[in-house]
Amino acid sequence: MRLTQALASASFLVLAACAGTPSAQTIQPPAQTVQSEAPATGSTVRASRTQWAQANSDIPADPAIRFGTLSNGMRYAIMHNATPPGQASLRLRVDAGSLMEADDQRGLAHFMEHMAFNGTTNVPEGELLPILERLGLAFGPDTNAFTSFDQTVYQLDLPQTDTETVSTALMIMRDMVGGATLAADAIDRERGIVLSEERTRASPGLRLAQANFDFLMRGQRARQRFPIGDTDVLSNAPRDRFTAFYDAYYRPERTTLVAVGDFDVEAMEARIQGQFSDWSNAHPNGAEPDLGAVAPRTPEAFIFSEAGAPLMIELAWVAPPELTPDTIENRRRELIRSLGFAVLNRRLQSLGRQDNPAFVSASASRSTLFDSQDQVSLTASYRPGEWQRALAMLDQERRRILEHGITVEELTREITEYRTSYESYVAGASTRTTPALADGIASSVNDQEVYSSPQTGLDRFNAAVDGLTPDRVMAELRSGMAGDGPLVFVSSPTAIEEGTDAVMAALAASQGVAVEAAAQTEGHSWPYTGFGPSAPVVEQSQIEDIGVTSLRFANGVRLIIKPTDFRDDEVLVAVNLDGGRLTLSNDRVLPVWGASSALIEGGLGQISREDMEAVLASNVVSTQFGLSDDDWTLGGSTRPQDLTVQLQALAAYVSDPAFRPQAFERVRTAYQAALPQVRSTPSGAFGLEASELMHGGDQRWAVPSLDEVGAANIGDLEGIIRPVLDRAPIEIVVVGDVEVDTVIQAVAATFGGLPQRAAPAVANTAVRFPAGEPPVALTHAGRADQALGFMAWSTTDATSDVYRSRVLNVLAAVLRLRLVEELREGQAVTYSPSAGSSPSWDIPGYGYLSAAIEAPPERLDGFFSDVEMIAAQLRDTPVTADELERARRPIVESIQRGRAGNEYWLGNLSGIQTEPTRLSAIRSLVTDFERVSPEDLQAAAREYLTPQRVWRIRVVPEATE
Repeated sequence: MRLTQALASASFLVLAACAGTPSAQTIQPPAQTVQSEAPATGSTVRASRTQWAQANSDIPADPAIRFGTLSNGMRYAIMHNATPPGQASLRLRVDAGSLMEADDQRGLAHFMEHMAFNGTTNVPEGELLPILERLGLAFGPDTNAFTSFDQTVYQLDLPQTDTETVSTALMIMRDMVGGATLAADAIDRERGIVLSEERTRASPGLRLAQANFDFLMRGQRARQRFPIGDTDVLSNAPRDRFTAFYDAYYRPERTTLVAVGDFDVEAMEARIQGQFSDWSNAHPNGAEPDLGAVAPRTPEAFIFSEAGAPLMIELAWVAPPELTPDTIENRRRELIRSLGFAVLNRRLQSLGRQDNPAFVSASASRSTLFDSQDQVSLTASYRPGEWQRALAMLDQERRRILEHGITVEELTREITEYRTSYESYVAGASTRTTPALADGIASSVNDQEVYSSPQTGLDRFNAAVDGLTPDRVMAELRSGMAGDGPLVFVSSPTAIEEGTDAVMAALAASQGVAVEAAAQTEGHSWPYTGFGPSAPVVEQSQIEDIGVTSLRFANGVRLIIKPTDFRDDEVLVAVNLDGGRLTLSNDRVLPVWGASSALIEGGLGQISREDMEAVLASNVVSTQFGLSDDDWTLGGSTRPQDLTVQLQALAAYVSDPAFRPQAFERVRTAYQAALPQVRSTPSGAFGLEASELMHGGDQRWAVPSLDEVGAANIGDLEGIIRPVLDRAPIEIVVVGDVEVDTVIQAVAATFGGLPQRAAPAVANTAVRFPAGEPPVALTHAGRADQALGFMAWSTTDATSDVYRSRVLNVLAAVLRLRLVEELREGQAVTYSPSAGSSPSWDIPGYGYLSAAIEAPPERLDGFFSDVEMIAAQLRDTPVTADELERARRPIVESIQRGRAGNEYWLGNLSGIQTEPTRLSAIRSLVTDFERVSPEDLQAAAREYLTPQRVWRIRVVPEATE
């Protein structure tokens, strides 16, 4: 289960706001209401979400969704969608979050979410997850929930839509909201798990967010109602406080069920009506919370300082919330205002790309926080020691746009990008994914927005921008940026000399600087339309059973094409350059940590990255760069009509990268700012060291130190990457909404014109797992009650025996089931124990099976002992058929779901021309997992889960080491 939380960039949370919802008459049964104290003068009482937004809107709802309301007031939204086929997503939203808690209930909205999984009328405590696992739902990916300030949402992603699966899922959801038993002993058993979640999430980022709310939302309820709650309440609240919250807020009229999937809408509606129509709640209706008044504010500063805190500065202006209905006119105004913010964000991005910028990144936004206040924020992640310059840049860019406005060229650029995005969304509307649709509809209920169709959104956009002028945009932007302030929030890992006085003095100094109109940029055209004569195709074949065309050009470039109908208007491209990490030197840390951003942000020889984005604003084109053990990969996502431009962009990065030093300096700065923060949590400290340690100290897997980051230079990075781009063998994989001949022609015109590729580089695969070596102790700089334990056994690679690697995957899944049963459900030691198998496809003989836990330091010895006990049980006794099915079924269903998406094929088709094992592995994937037996698992446990193969890491607080 997940707990939504405010994170470190600013006080405003990015609350999902998709579109909205259509018509159905809301039936409101008579109900008593719990009386609350009269709200303070000027305060806001939260509006309940008991009506569809379209009931008070002129925006048409998406006609593909059936909206309804039961006689008890519960609402539902049903939509047929077959992407992926044969599956469904259910979202059960309760209009109750931490804002509804009394002072002695802080944290119980989230605790209640846990208890809905722990004993109901029809499902005894401890039985819910096994029931769902037998149906193929994995705990976490498919079975989850989250609690926010203003809602609780239960989520089930169903791998099948057969009668048993759907009926069981609806029965469980009905029980969650209307039949939770809330047994006192079950509550006590769950306390340790909820406290473990609080402990795991406690970090400088969360504490920053809490301090940010305290400062910017002074006097308001939200700052005292972070969903994780108060540890004293979590530890000691009696059962009656749980039942009081459940009885008051878990009620039909506060509940909305969203069902999206490959089912008959009439049949689903009948099932929902049959399952939920008799639900009633005779208890008084819970009162809507008094959210508090927005206090008048004058310029003020606050400094949040603790070790591990991010380098962040925010300028904010606050105002009472503008709570208006979701109408065409209000959407039009919001859209026009957002175009103004887009111009401001573009300017901030441009500043961050200049020489010696004050910040790594910056952004501006306006949001309404939990119906409590409107807030405008300009936020920057500043470079070490540069908070004053960052503050000045934010202040002056805000004043610059308000005083001098925007240009026609700037507005046209943003309109073009918006329109391209809307058009792409419309083109792919019929194959939107089921989970995304379900999440979007549920979010629209919380946001009180009409969920309209993509075409309606495009039509509304075109009408809003028709004849739109910069002056009209500026009128809305100036209105939207009004408020009391500025309020300056500074986060720093070290104290700032002279404190807030220094901050206010820096602000005053900046405000004394006059600002001029923004400089105009020069127009450019796309220069990469030709790459020389195309090499002919010398080999071509069809792989009929998986629908793949495979070919090779005379210059050595290989191409793999898989047309699909999974997603309309989506095309994914991967350009794999042979080599990767295994071909690098292993005696020192190389600056490849900067490769991903430095190459892409460094732009091209004939055009900068910034100008490239402007030139291609009307195209759907993206570029990424990454490093794996065996490849460097350039990738992108596009649409059919832009495939040629997408391939031109990728080929340009191969043939003419610029390696501009400014981009590398930004990456260096980001690392220098982030590295000191990472050790503030056990998982962060583990991440800094674990990969290198698990590869026997090989420096190719090492995270750089601050000294190594400081000493690196762009010349060294270019010396590593340019030879790869110039000579390495290239394999291109194209998957999606394409025609084979079109792809061949586009690749021939781009990569087919590149010089002959060289032979593959020699890989150094002399890598070992530290099996049997002494345990390693690491330290973190976080809370004294936080620690991490990691235990792993050396196994083997995937390539030499693919079936064996899949047996190990199932063995790891069984291990996780037992860890959850023992450590979460039995001992309540941890929120989420993990286990997994990691066989290498590239290093012969290398692989490991691991288990991990975050827990108090004093519980780590028990964790290691429990894992050893479970390993011994797996060696000595075959698993039961039921346990095997609970472990295997979610894996198989996840595979089937993945195979109905382009991402799966993009990753798995790589290497099929040169590594025969890859193709056979694709073909045998499902059948391999289905034939795993209890005897196979026991044999694998006896071979690999032995004391001789084991290795441990413990991460403990600095003070205890």
